[in-house]
Amino acid sequence: MKNDAYDIVRKPLITEKGTDITSEQNGYTFAVAPHANKVMIRKAVESLFDVKVKHVRTMVRKGKWKGRGPRRFQRSDWKRAVVTLHDGDAIEFL
Repeated sequence: MKNDAYDIVRKPLITEKGTDITSEQNGYTFAVAPHANKVMIRKAVESLFDVKVKHVRTMVRKGKWKGRGPRRFQRSDWKRAVVTLHDGDAIEFL
């Protein structure tokens, strides 16, 4: 289990709800490692994007059931973090 910033913050989540959070609250959503806590996520985002983090909210999303008939499986659970930045800071993904 590594604690590198790239291992903690796995990818940004660009969704309609995430875009609304970005425009209204200056918050960004990321898929993060399941073992990461809020302090680790804060330090990783600050080091990767050179911004100041105001606060971090996390939630564990349950994996969905997929398949048809007798072949059903459950996707793995994953963790999402909503990171709110201080005024004047922004992250450019594209």
